[in-house]
Amino acid sequence: MFTLVGCGLYSNFERPNVSNLDVLYEGDTTHTRLASISWREFFADTLLQNYIKRGLEYNIDMRLARLNIQQAEASLEAARLAFLPSVNASLQTTLSVGGGQESTLGYSLVPTASWDLDFFGAKRNAERKAQVAVEQSRLAEQAVQSRLIATIANSYFTLLMLDEQLKTSQDTRDTWEENIRTLSALKSAGKATEAAVQQAKANKLGVEGSIHTLEQQIVEQEEAFATLMGVLPFEIKRGILADQKFPEEYSIGVPMELVSQRPDILQAEATLATRFFAVGEAKAAFYPSITLTGSTGWIDGSGAIITDPGALIFKVVGGIVQPIFARGATRARVKQAEAQHEAALLQYRQALLNAGADVNNALKKIQASRERYLIDVAQIEALEDAVWNTQLLMKYGSASYLEVLTAQQNLLKAELAQSTDKFSEIQGFVNLYYALGGGVK
Repeated sequence: MFTLVGCGLYSNFERPNVSNLDVLYEGDTTHTRLASISWREFFADTLLQNYIKRGLEYNIDMRLARLNIQQAEASLEAARLAFLPSVNASLQTTLSVGGGQESTLGYSLVPTASWDLDFFGAKRNAERKAQVAVEQSRLAEQAVQSRLIATIANSYFTLLMLDEQLKTSQDTRDTWEENIRTLSALKSAGKATEAAVQQAKANKLGVEGSIHTLEQQIVEQEEAFATLMGVLPFEIKRGILADQKFPEEYSIGVPMELVSQRPDILQAEATLATRFFAVGEAKAAFYPSITLTGSTGWIDGSGAIITDPGALIFKVVGGIVQPIFARGATRARVKQAEAQHEAALLQYRQALLNAGADVNNALKKIQASRERYLIDVAQIEALEDAVWNTQLLMKYGSASYLEVLTAQQNLLKAELAQSTDKFSEIQGFVNLYYALGGGVK
């Protein structure tokens, strides 16, 4: 089948103009193009790089996305082959008996060919729709990859945060053990009470309970991390949260043309293009289908093996099929395709709106987390001084054990908050990288 495009039914798809959505993105437009940075460059931790590489190879969603590409490519190949002539062959055998005459056995071999001349672009639109479907499946794979990289990174950094909180809690437990020894000595000297000793022991037990909780969370996170990568549980070697480095300069305002390169937005655009060509395909059904058919064959009624054709038949017929009574159904299919195209346009616009929200939320998360982290640093310095001073004063009887307990509890909270806020800042960078479409390269 060979297609000739005409009558204006086939046209190229163009991206909708959505420049008015630039107002969604706050601030100026100076930025580091995070989306264009390879994940190997963005994540400096070599251990994390190896985990991402492993996840991209074995993750189930990634493997399914690759299979979807193969299916789409097969559909495109079928759409392209539809342009070639269709050739068939039929073999028939007949046996004539009766009338007192000798029985005869006849053979009929009739090859036939048909060629649909796609003057009105129905098959051309179908082919373009299949091409877009292939591109859409590839973009879907990129979207899965980008999301997977961000998820692996966030899971890895969650482990680093839990490690730091566990170490902080263990150090605090050791401090309480020292406090218990100090209070016991002061009690023996008549400078402290049994209530102070028991309160210190209770605080130590509370910290030990938190340690067990953190250890359980780490085990669960490690199990989830291995599952995410599509492998059996294994020993997860990792770095330190405080050593993680990210760009010091980043966007505080992102132009729309950069965000529109996100895989999920391009995928929504591909869906819109598919609906666009589906409208053209549906409209082409209003017009005639022009087909050339031909057949040639050999017939032998003698019953012998065919070695010399007894008859040669050849015919070529040009046929035009014009829909008449199906016009109502065809019109309904066009309306349906147009409605689906409008829905895809709204979904495309919504994808851009979601992208704007993702970028702005990530930027705010980075800024707020960084500000809280700086406050945590100053607060910890002050509380460390407070703990040291209250412990010293308690030894000389100028401060009560309650002041020491309060200072140490406040220090523990501040140290745990510091690791949480550091993780939140890192998570903001990962989210921004993903929101801009990073991780594709």
